[in-house]
Amino acid sequence: MADVLVDCKGLNCPLPILHAKKALKGLEDGQTAEVLATDPAAQKDFEAFCRTTGNELVSHSQEGNVLSFIIKKVS
Repeated sequence: MADVLVDCKGLNCPLPILHAKKALKGLEDGQTAEVLATDPAAQKDFEAFCRTTGNELVSHSQEGNVLSFIIKKVS
């Protein structure tokens, strides 16, 4: 279970990334955020976001049209 849930369903790029970035800013190193999104481009967006920020994309899954991303804060 993640430390914080960020519900971005119905939002399109770049809003899910911006909401995730804001949520991660409030976390301590090692804590996680689960981001829910329906934007089909979100998977590539979050992979790139984690590569560029150094945070860890722990897992991602899809249930119906909802994508779930678990991101661990790493500074």
